[in-house]
Amino acid sequence: MSFCPVPVEQQPVNEYQELAQSWFFQWVTLPKTKFFSKLSGVWSLSLLLTAPISSASFPPDEQTFPFLIASALGSGLFVALVLVRLYLGWKYIGDRLKKTKIVYEESSWYDGQVWEKPLEIYNRDRLIFNYQVEPVLKRLEKSGLLLIALMVSGIILFWLM
Repeated sequence: MSFCPVPVEQQPVNEYQELAQSWFFQWVTLPKTKFFSKLSGVWSLSLLLTAPISSASFPPDEQTFPFLIASALGSGLFVALVLVRLYLGWKYIGDRLKKTKIVYEESSWYDGQVWEKPLEIYNRDRLIFNYQVEPVLKRLEKSGLLLIALMVSGIILFWLM
């Protein structure tokens, strides 16, 4: 491999490894059941916040169904925030892996440099993107679409009440 002037922590392959091993961002690399279990956990925990707020508008003993739907929709927003954060993190790494030129900082924010990847590093990074990052992005996109469908269904049910 040729010399790489990019600091180790700013090299896309190292950024990818760090992201893939982080507690939060590795959720999406788990098997489907565990990934959806994590999202369900976020949804369940956020009910602790959304249920009391929903109960102020829809007293549970008088308007049970609207209360349940409003609580569930509010919790769905928290899941949406988690999915967006996961997507943005993985998308950033994917974009850095796909690019032929890397922008990096040698010592501080005002001395930006650009380094063109040699072909072998570009090919390695492209393989990592194609086989590791792209499937994660597709899973997040499908999860987001599923969440949108569930939330739209909830909104329709809410307005039919």
